Amino acid sequence: MPRETSPGLKILWLWTIGTAGILVTSVVRTRLKDMEQMMNADQQQEQHQEHQRSVNDPVLLDSDEGIIREVKS
Repeated sequence: MPRETSPGLKILWLWTIGTAGILVTSVVRTRLKDMEQMMNADQQQEQHQEHQRSVNDPVLLDSDEGIIREVKS
């Protein structure tokens, strides 16, 4: 003879599982957002370093006479 579960207990289990799902989703979203911010910060730092290198490096340009000269900006 199967034992029947009361409706109140079913609602309690549903509430518990739903709350756990919401908490897990919240933690995952927070971790993903933090990871994305770290990746964006790394990319911005790399772009800034690349820009600094390009500003400091001499630039070689072709002149009309076929002579390459160094131009510092």
